[in-house]
Amino acid sequence: MIRSFIRYLRGYVKIRVEGYSPERFLNLCCFHHIFIWGLAPAGNAYEMYMSLSGFRKIRPFVRKTHTKAVVLKRCGFPFFLKRCEKKKLFFTGFLLCAVLLKAYSLFIWDIHFEGNQKWPDETLAEFLDSKGAAPFMLKSSVSCADIVKDIRREYNDIVWVSASIDGSRLKVQIKENEDTFREEADVSENEHPTDLVAETDGVITEIVTRSGVPQVHAGDTVKAGDILVSGRIEVKNDIGEVTGYQYQKSDADVFADTQIEYADSMPLAWQEKIYDGRKRYRWYVRLFDWTLSAGTVKNPFEHSELSSVERQLKIGENFYLPVSFGFERAESYDFQEKEYTEDEIREKLSLNFRQFCAELEEKGIQIRENSVKIHMGADSASASGTVYLNQRITREADTEILTIERKEQDESVGTDD
Repeated sequence: MIRSFIRYLRGYVKIRVEGYSPERFLNLCCFHHIFIWGLAPAGNAYEMYMSLSGFRKIRPFVRKTHTKAVVLKRCGFPFFLKRCEKKKLFFTGFLLCAVLLKAYSLFIWDIHFEGNQKWPDETLAEFLDSKGAAPFMLKSSVSCADIVKDIRREYNDIVWVSASIDGSRLKVQIKENEDTFREEADVSENEHPTDLVAETDGVITEIVTRSGVPQVHAGDTVKAGDILVSGRIEVKNDIGEVTGYQYQKSDADVFADTQIEYADSMPLAWQEKIYDGRKRYRWYVRLFDWTLSAGTVKNPFEHSELSSVERQLKIGENFYLPVSFGFERAESYDFQEKEYTEDEIREKLSLNFRQFCAELEEKGIQIRENSVKIHMGADSASASGTVYLNQRITREADTEILTIERKEQDESVGTDD
């Protein structure tokens, strides 16, 4: 391996020796220590490999043995450089590209955030920009430790941060303390007394109270806005008089039978897109904020569907280049009116109703029965009727704060004369 590499650096040739006495030529090469390899007969001649330094010494041997040496192949680095002289522009461009890639690798071109839910990427990017960390900055000026400290110091709800450089990308991984957010929200809610009121009309079927004073019982009919559970608790003295109030956040499960009106409609005819095969393309290459494009897709047809594909160049997995390319396509189509059959209409309206019921069940609402029917009209079809439900009907409302005026009774003191 090393010997082959040295031969490549020094250069070598493949020659054919033919004539009166090629064997004597080989003996002279051996006597003068000219190294040859890959010797093989070729009819009345011999083919072999020889170094450049050895090839320069064989002219006297050729004349003396009345043979002829023909160069069949030139190999090695010296001949590669010779060929490059004819392609100076290509190799200059190659060298310039290598220099630009090296210069490009010295900068951060993208900041990527992972794990953040409460704080959007734009907010975190603006904060890092205010601290001097932004795209197009030198990698040598990036301090991952300072970025971690700044984020932890600014955002108390972020419990873990990791910053690293992957290729030309600054990668910031974040872990937010969601449990703390929930606890803080619960504390603030508990400090504020609330009632539970009816969100809709209905008949109470079940009530389970955990805190607060229930105001209704199973079987009661309630209207929207009625208080179901009060967050105000009366404090009474020994004779049953109200002397004050205690307040708390009401918590209860209140279920009631309710009903809603369902309505859905659809036309009997519809417009189908018919593609006629005509297309227009626009190809483009984007470098930073500059765009070079060819073709056009702007209003090429009366009706057209636009689509686009764009790719950003990268080397390896994370070495992103500030160059992207892609194309936009406009595909022509026209409309053709078609009519639904009665079976298709019933199937479509039934599917819509089943999806509506599935969405209610996902919210924990039970469907007891329904009277929805499909009606066919001249230009449209409709599905309408009443859906009878059993659901949780509570919503929170602020508890009214009451004060009791205390009256002090004056006592008259009598004296005996």
